[in-house]
Amino acid sequence: MGKPTGFLEYERVNAPKQDPFERTKNWQEFQLLLPEDKLRQQGARCMDCGVPFCQTGTSMDGSGEIGCPVYNLIPEWNDLIYRNQWKEALHRLHKTNNFPEFTGRVCPAPCEGSCTVALDGDAVTIKNIEYSIVERGFKEGWIVPQPPKKRTGKKVAIVGSGPAGLAAAAQLNKAGHLVTVFERHDRIGGLLTYGIPDVKLSYSTIKRRLDILEKEGVQFKTNTEIGKDIPVSSLKEDFDAVILCTGATKPRDVEVEGRQLKGIHFAMDFLHQNTKSLLDSAHEDGNFISAKGKDVLVIGGGDTGVDCITTSVRHGAKSITQFDINRERPENREDSNPWPLFPIVHHHEDGHKEAIAVYGDDPRAYQLQTTKFVGDENGHVKEVHTIAVETSFDEKGNKVRTEIPGTEKVWPAQLVFLAIGFTGPEQEIIRQLELETDRRSTIKAEYGSYKTSVDGVFAAGDNRRGQSLIVWAIHEGREAARECDKYLMGSTLLP
Repeated sequence: MGKPTGFLEYERVNAPKQDPFERTKNWQEFQLLLPEDKLRQQGARCMDCGVPFCQTGTSMDGSGEIGCPVYNLIPEWNDLIYRNQWKEALHRLHKTNNFPEFTGRVCPAPCEGSCTVALDGDAVTIKNIEYSIVERGFKEGWIVPQPPKKRTGKKVAIVGSGPAGLAAAAQLNKAGHLVTVFERHDRIGGLLTYGIPDVKLSYSTIKRRLDILEKEGVQFKTNTEIGKDIPVSSLKEDFDAVILCTGATKPRDVEVEGRQLKGIHFAMDFLHQNTKSLLDSAHEDGNFISAKGKDVLVIGGGDTGVDCITTSVRHGAKSITQFDINRERPENREDSNPWPLFPIVHHHEDGHKEAIAVYGDDPRAYQLQTTKFVGDENGHVKEVHTIAVETSFDEKGNKVRTEIPGTEKVWPAQLVFLAIGFTGPEQEIIRQLELETDRRSTIKAEYGSYKTSVDGVFAAGDNRRGQSLIVWAIHEGREAARECDKYLMGSTLLP
């Protein structure tokens, strides 16, 4: 490394963000860039550790994840920005990640949890450095369309335009194949577009990359649902191979009294409608679920729940509470969560900081299980009943929830969002193709080969592995593209 003692000389400096209160007044991205000299110092903190766990990219049998799933060459581009070689750093970044501008904004950065400096200090600011490199690349005009020099004549259909589908499309197009991406909604991007609030990942950022892919030769077809608008059978007839990247979008529901009441929505319905209305008309059309003036309850403690908070704050909700059925996480790693696993610790996400700035308190409430919803005379939810629970594990490793007597509580709520995850992919296209599935209803396709039970049909991303991170979807899309290229050509040069 250019600065072997950098990790001893420089402290971690996080990238600045706009004030939490002020930024809730608009829908603009709020992440800012560090000055170049500060970024170079942050790159110098990378310590030439010999075994860079940050780029390992693996899972530990249910214990957690280690490092970057796309195997980003993190120490290399950290060193390059320290040496002021930004264009070379961008080249190294793009070797492993087609869309660093996405992951640099919304990835939870498992790489930082596995950083060797984090053994006894603060991790290198890997995510922010990645974001800064790619934004510098766009600013300087280094990121331009690079269409393949020749075409193979082979045609590939990709169903679904989320991160897995886009990564597969980018790679197969590089190999010279004619790629068509089908998306059932009116905009490309899948959950990148309609599942993440625009303040975290703006559609203009997504569109910037889509424009490049189009100029490189990728064809996009929106408002086209395979199995409905186009028969599934035509995919096999019109294309030489198919990659399914449809995600795992079937939401998990709650089965409690009063679930049928009005005002109770799946989180993704709320987020999708909000972003579509925002992009279509800046909310002038009114075609979205408004939280303005309402007591909002978000059931689910994960990222999707935080996105509901982020959105509800900007609507002008009267109050916001987020239920988490688990206990509050510790401030530091527990013995069961050692380095280099992704750290399971308590911290405030941006949405939590905004809620604190607007309402004065952390919106989270822990160890709560919903027992029933109660409605008013018009059939609209007005309150949510809960009881505190303890979570333990039986001898088979299954979670057991035990109610704590005397902890019943009633919460006012005129709007409830269910953000408790997903149960798997939607099944219609799977049934029409007669694909084999596993016990979780995900498509049966072995990791590494991505081949389904139907010849010439591959599956990648959440519809194969279940609900996961954007960075894992990009990884699987790239790998499925490699296997698809090998299937079409007999060999492949794709990584």
